[in-house]
Amino acid sequence: MQNAVLLFLNIGTPELLVILFAVLLLFGGKKLPELARGLGKGIREFKDASDGVKREIHRNINAVNEDLTVDTNTKESKPSEPNQA
Repeated sequence: MQNAVLLFLNIGTPELLVILFAVLLLFGGKKLPELARGLGKGIREFKDASDGVKREIHRNINAVNEDLTVDTNTKESKPSEPNQA
């Protein structure tokens, strides 16, 4: 399985040139900048969204840790009541 992934990612210069030539033939010279701009915007939006999700997860983790710290401190600071038998 891992070998198949490594073979797929092993794209050489001739293969890359054929792909770029095919894209140029399909879309033309005038559309390529628009396509690249749209692709760049999409990647940027995805990155911003994933950063937002990461920030939200870290914020929630920190809030839970703070709540646990506060709960632990309040339990330790309360004097224990004597056992009534």
